Amino acid sequence: MTSLLAQIGDHLKVCSQGYTCCSQEMEEKYSQQSKHDFRNAVVELSNHLQNMFSSRYKKFDEFFKELLENAEKSLNDMFVRTYGRLYMQNSELFKDLFVELKRYYVGGNVNLEEMLNEFWARLLERMFRLVNPQYHFTDEYLECVSKYTEQLKPFGDVPRKLKLQVTRAFVAARTFAQGLAVARDVIGKVSAVNPTPQGTRALLKMMYCPHCRGLVSVKPCYNYCFNVMRGCLANQGDLDAEWNIFMDSMLLVAERLEGPFNIESVMDPIDVKISDAIMNMQENSMQVSQKVFQGCGQPKTLAQGRAARSVSEGGFSARFRPYNPEERPTTAAGTSLDRLVTDVKEKLKQAKKFWSSLPGNICNDEKMSVGTVNENECWNGSAKSRYDLAVTGNGLASQVNNPEVEVDITKPDMVIRRQIMALRVMTNKLKNAYSGNDVDFIDISEESSGEESGSGCELQQCSPEFEFNATEVTGSSNKSDKTVNTSAAATSRLSQAALLLSILFLAVQRQWR
Repeated sequence: MTSLLAQIGDHLKVCSQGYTCCSQEMEEKYSQQSKHDFRNAVVELSNHLQNMFSSRYKKFDEFFKELLENAEKSLNDMFVRTYGRLYMQNSELFKDLFVELKRYYVGGNVNLEEMLNEFWARLLERMFRLVNPQYHFTDEYLECVSKYTEQLKPFGDVPRKLKLQVTRAFVAARTFAQGLAVARDVIGKVSAVNPTPQGTRALLKMMYCPHCRGLVSVKPCYNYCFNVMRGCLANQGDLDAEWNIFMDSMLLVAERLEGPFNIESVMDPIDVKISDAIMNMQENSMQVSQKVFQGCGQPKTLAQGRAARSVSEGGFSARFRPYNPEERPTTAAGTSLDRLVTDVKEKLKQAKKFWSSLPGNICNDEKMSVGTVNENECWNGSAKSRYDLAVTGNGLASQVNNPEVEVDITKPDMVIRRQIMALRVMTNKLKNAYSGNDVDFIDISEESSGEESGSGCELQQCSPEFEFNATEVTGSSNKSDKTVNTSAAATSRLSQAALLLSILFLAVQRQWR
């Protein structure tokens, strides 16, 4: 023994009370330092994963929003350039469609099915007047027209197919982005660990008690470190099972985004699909009008001058030309959905078993233990020697036999229990999105809040959670406005009006940039 070890350590609370070079004050400082080192080790490993989810959330969110902006801008630019005043007089119909789609994505209380039904209803109202310019239609008459929508299908099968595609794609996109945000926030809260008094004692004993014995360069044995970390991270270990299920659900929705629920493939040609619907009505306007007139009665005829004037205002006879897919851009935010999904899928796979691997990953750091080598030249808690005790399992219940950390398995950490519940709620949303079911956002902040917090939401307003609300994606329409239906007249003025119709709405392709 050196002169530094001359004092007896009966004043120490944790470290050996034999010969020591530590005062009580030094032991207390080492205790605080051990907590600091432990927290830093957890945060250092967690931050990397949290930053990954944060950056991917920002990228997906930016992509989805810019995709909608691009689709709206391209549609508007083409219509203004091609149809001028006629489009501008009716542009609010399409502007409102995009407003509602954006509002849905950011978590607004929007029922996609009802919103799309309303869009087709408003579209029908304008078209029905245009293809029958010689008649005057009252609101009551248009309500009667709406009753024949399902029977006549004036827009063909496009509304039903588009409703299915839009609903699935938007549900998947919104839910996936929200899942990335939830993962980010859960990591922030769970990684903000505060060791118990028993945990702090174990950390001090492992990290700095050898210093008091003069063994400054001797590091803890690997299995000894493992037991201490599993005891201190017992509650985090219980998160692992729910976390892995959550990661699997995210991967399933990611596959949907690559395939049938790809929002990029839905939004990119949405104008083409609406144009197909309009063309379908134009081609069948005479039959549709005749059946509507039979069911709703013959409408009143406008004065000759007004009817002629309404037709002559068109003055344009453009026809839709075939759409060339190569003309259409396939990127937003400088990337594509396929590239984003491919990248994030690899990260999701790597994130599995993060919490159960955390104790081992901490102990793999050379600052924390000797690793799996030099097992006879390490600190075992009492001396420089081999550590022979068994390694305990993961999770709170397993710590009943932990030889290094006294853990009360009857008192789970409530912050972490709330995060487990938040993951379960989010997993349920993901499973519903995978099946194409609609979901509604709700605030479940109480479920995911806690005393400890990580980086949290980077914006003032976090993306809210949402609640499953099964909505059958069918073609049934709602009469929120007037409903979708058509007509056409058998006169020469009817054919002119049908051409005017082309002016007001989309071309099958864009005359691109």
